[in-house]
Amino acid sequence: VFFSVFNRKTGEPPLINGWIPYLGKALIFRKDAFKFLLDQQKKLGDIFTVHIAGRYITFIMDPFQYVYVIRNSKQLEFHEFANKMASKTFDYPALSKGKFPDLKENLHRIYQYLQGKPLDIISDHMMKNLQDIFEWKCSQATDWETEKMYKFCCSVMFEASFVTLYGRVPAADGHKVISEIRDKFIKFDASFPYLAANIPIELLGATKKVRKELIHHFLLQNMTKWLGGSKVVQARQDIFEKYELLGDYDKAAHHFAFLWASVGNTIPATFWAMYYLLRHPEALAAVRDEIDHLLQSTGQKRGPTYNIHLTREQLDNLVYLESALNESLRMCSSSMNIRISQEDFVLKLEGNQEVVLRKGDWIALYPQILHMDPEVYEDPKEYKFDRYIENGKKKTTFYKAGRKLKYFLMPFGSGISMCPGRFLAMNEMKMFLFILLSHFDVELAENKAVRLDNSRMGLGILLPDVDIAFRYKLRS
Repeated sequence: VFFSVFNRKTGEPPLINGWIPYLGKALIFRKDAFKFLLDQQKKLGDIFTVHIAGRYITFIMDPFQYVYVIRNSKQLEFHEFANKMASKTFDYPALSKGKFPDLKENLHRIYQYLQGKPLDIISDHMMKNLQDIFEWKCSQATDWETEKMYKFCCSVMFEASFVTLYGRVPAADGHKVISEIRDKFIKFDASFPYLAANIPIELLGATKKVRKELIHHFLLQNMTKWLGGSKVVQARQDIFEKYELLGDYDKAAHHFAFLWASVGNTIPATFWAMYYLLRHPEALAAVRDEIDHLLQSTGQKRGPTYNIHLTREQLDNLVYLESALNESLRMCSSSMNIRISQEDFVLKLEGNQEVVLRKGDWIALYPQILHMDPEVYEDPKEYKFDRYIENGKKKTTFYKAGRKLKYFLMPFGSGISMCPGRFLAMNEMKMFLFILLSHFDVELAENKAVRLDNSRMGLGILLPDVDIAFRYKLRS
């Protein structure tokens, strides 16, 4: 039998065990988690447990039940799991309470620099840096220039994020230094899904060497040379200094992890937003029209030599830009929201349902199922740039089976595991598209379908399976 389904203790969900010891259903899950989970839901209903690589993961498939998982953050913990995975992936010591008292809490407190007023400051810097990079990259583009789109997004977003967070590299060849770091980053990032899946780094070719080189860039003697870094990175540095047991290499590894967190998903998300806009001329026209209108109404001129300034309110009011961006996030995000049961525990759900959990069991929400649910989103495989607009305003009410959903779009996780940098990430992507579309005429230079590469299923934004050429020139 390929899988066995049987009830364990009373109240425990049906178990899909797989026939290969230890691996369980890991291979089939890795190949296409989305299809596998939908198939199991059809057979077993909305709650079931899957044995994947030595772990028992209980999936809650009904979006109306998400709130009960998210609400129980005391019994269903996330941070410990995330810390373990990050310390292994990025090579710093686990944030144990004994060795580093309050380090986790102190680092968490720093995320206030990515909200409210401090967010405005960092967003302004990002806008300026993006404009400088676009100008440096594209001021020659009086005639059509052709580039590969993913490579282009990666180059611009990586450098703008790096300079905004860590400061400028003062060397005459500052751009070159950052592009060397970026090239190593791309090599490391290609191995990220394997590291996240617990595969020893020794088995991943040059990854260990590349990771070490990347971490060395963030040693204090290098970082002190960079000019004009952000408050959030400065605050992290100040905290690390208080812990004598954190070695120089460990601190550098933390800084590298923060860089990965800030661009690892933003780069592919920017690519998809741009790709879908260029694939859909009516979407491109609507977003560009909205951008031009804002510039006109604020008396700002477009073009690489003019500095555009946008307030957070103005960025927020670009409803077509935000809707188009949300729609591409709906289509390309595939994150698994994981919680770990801290004790033997009965999770009470809506409709008098109960799930019996053992200490150490994993609970998972898989929002891609919700994002692709035809009951929630009509024609879910179609890109509809104005899906999140109703009567010219942001649309925030979505229904399933006639009931309003609390959660309908979850590219940034949920509850305690929600990405603390989500506001900055959204701003960065909007600003990238704003500058691109206000300064340039852009079009695809080849007609081929780009599909999602599923190797990062469960880990965030999926990458494209191929790159695609596009061309741009200064708008007349």
